[in-house]
Amino acid sequence: MEIKGIHHVSAITADAKKNYQFYTEVLGMRLVKKTVNQDDTSVYHLFYADEKGNPGTDLTFFEIPNAGNTYPGTGSISATSLRVPNDAALEYWNSRLTEYEVDHDGISIQGERKVIHFRDHEKQRLLLISDENNTGVPGGKVWDQSPVPADKGIIGLGPSRLTVRNPDPTVEILTKLLTLKQVGSYPSNIDGQPDIIVFSTGAGGTGAEIHLEARKDLPQERPGRGSVHHVAFRVEDKEELTKWKNRLEDIQLPNSGMVERYYFKSLYFRDPNGILFELATDGPGFATDEDFDHLGESLALPPYIESQRTKIESKLRPLDTKSSH
Repeated sequence: MEIKGIHHVSAITADAKKNYQFYTEVLGMRLVKKTVNQDDTSVYHLFYADEKGNPGTDLTFFEIPNAGNTYPGTGSISATSLRVPNDAALEYWNSRLTEYEVDHDGISIQGERKVIHFRDHEKQRLLLISDENNTGVPGGKVWDQSPVPADKGIIGLGPSRLTVRNPDPTVEILTKLLTLKQVGSYPSNIDGQPDIIVFSTGAGGTGAEIHLEARKDLPQERPGRGSVHHVAFRVEDKEELTKWKNRLEDIQLPNSGMVERYYFKSLYFRDPNGILFELATDGPGFATDEDFDHLGESLALPPYIESQRTKIESKLRPLDTKSSH
């Protein structure tokens, strides 16, 4: 039983159309699936990734049109990083983000890696992280129709940062339950705050880390548009996911049980700080109901809700995702 790395990160947007424009046109990611939130089919669930949505490359968004502003704080997944191939790619992005008038902080150092912290139009907290010296989990492959050159493009998800008031219960979940290992730390960029602790799993590297920040000076986060809903970890298959379900039950940690998401199978649970974790299988993937050349072009519904298509489509605001293909 081994967590292989980050599987996906799911966040909240109030506007699917603007979200689609930013993540495909500015960041050059591919929309690999346009579907609905299976727990509330009246809203979109959009998946942006590498060329085919390889596990570890998906940044997904639930559209919640009336979502208010996020008030940042603790008990949160407070930053999502996106991997780029090397330091030279960061130079490209530094210019590109400026050109597109994206709010960013320029190139800085985080631990031993170069990064660019930036925010999307809804203040989603993001950073580009260089894979210059990465030896761990390999990245994905940039879609050949991306507006960003293949040697500069986003190749997957990097570390997720968790911000909590008291780190001890989260450390316990990460290390004792999920078997991540503490591998280092780096200084906080906030004066007077403790170092941020780095945990790693599987083959390690940028695609397999969680960064834990302790902040006693912040209130509890109030989530809204621009906040992260959950982070998912990669497990091999359904058989292994079943073992994880049994482990959660053994320690009496409340969980969702096995959930069928069609493109993968999932299991959800919260840590004592309120952070929502998911375990998700690597397969079967996004090409199960659309061919590679047409991923994300039309509304994809899993077979078990396909019969509700007319009703579901009547509640969704139209979103043209063919124009960029």
